[in-house]
Amino acid sequence: MMNRPSSLLLSRRGFLVQAAGLAAASALSRPALGQTGQRIPPVDATFLFVADVHACRMASGLSPNCQQEGKTDAALLRNVAALNAIGDKKWPVEINGVATGLRSAGSRIGTPLGLAVGGDITDDGGGQITEPSEGTQLLQFSQRYQQGMGPDRVHVPVYVGLGNHDLDQNGPPHHVDWYRREMRDYVEVNHRAGVFFKPPVPATSYDVDTDCYSWDWGGLHLVQSHRFAGDTGHGADNSLPWLKQDLATYAADGRPVILFQHYGWDSFSMERWDTVKRVFDDGGKGAPHWWSDADRQALLAALKGYNVVAVFHGHQHEVPMIYQRDGLDLFKPKAAYMGGLALARVTDDGLDVVLGQASDDHGDVIFTNAFSKSLKT
Repeated sequence: MMNRPSSLLLSRRGFLVQAAGLAAASALSRPALGQTGQRIPPVDATFLFVADVHACRMASGLSPNCQQEGKTDAALLRNVAALNAIGDKKWPVEINGVATGLRSAGSRIGTPLGLAVGGDITDDGGGQITEPSEGTQLLQFSQRYQQGMGPDRVHVPVYVGLGNHDLDQNGPPHHVDWYRREMRDYVEVNHRAGVFFKPPVPATSYDVDTDCYSWDWGGLHLVQSHRFAGDTGHGADNSLPWLKQDLATYAADGRPVILFQHYGWDSFSMERWDTVKRVFDDGGKGAPHWWSDADRQALLAALKGYNVVAVFHGHQHEVPMIYQRDGLDLFKPKAAYMGGLALARVTDDGLDVVLGQASDDHGDVIFTNAFSKSLKT
């Protein structure tokens, strides 16, 4: 188990969580269609997704190698400009001379409902140096990817997710989970409602033990699971019990579900230790680098029977991907610091997704990949 506050603080926090949960259940409960025949609310949700922001700012300069890798504040501002300008653009009719086949092709995109983030918001666990204190990288991320006004901030609500760069760094020996706790606290402050506190972007359901959460846009249910649901790295609590309960509570009526996480089903995410080459690669047969076959099978078992229409992830930086594995449609844009973004629209009868990247500092976007499918049963 990850180091937690004292039992006294836990009991107090547990009381607040329980009270908030009862309030949320009273306000947001909705019986499943199979039990009541209640109609699923209409769906028409346009949203953005980015991953791998890798905010790199330190107290003085950037973290090592960030400048060479292009992980600069100027790169993040370029990505933010593209995200903010997307609403005035049109869904592409063609990409590289090939028809996109999008249901929305040629129509104005309009203001997205929000931006989901698929992890690695910072390069070094928030950007701490030697002593526990506010991370300069986490502060940089918040100054760019927290809803605000002006050209230097995202203009829509932001649903934060954490990746391996955010969660893998250990703190001082006497407080090994400090950096992880600070990152998770940032997620909690932004999304978990309490008895006396309303977060800027409230979740429908928030699991205080794992910091996974879900929310709804009309009849669309969306889940943020950070690295992946079921992650127990560095003593983290397994979120699969929460995910199962969340889906049973909010998606048992067959409504579409979107899952956001950091790791994917691509070769980089699934690489293993190669005992001959002494490296992790996609030909290795040894221990997994990021997540295992068993992790994926456990997640798939939790999702079975639900209408999961898409999974959005990050982790691999350079290549935009639209692909299918294990019956899931998966979408991964280029890293945000490389300008990458995904744009999606879910309606009652279909899903449209396009991947793109910022092409300049003024909000222009080059669309690179498109996908469309029917959601009619």
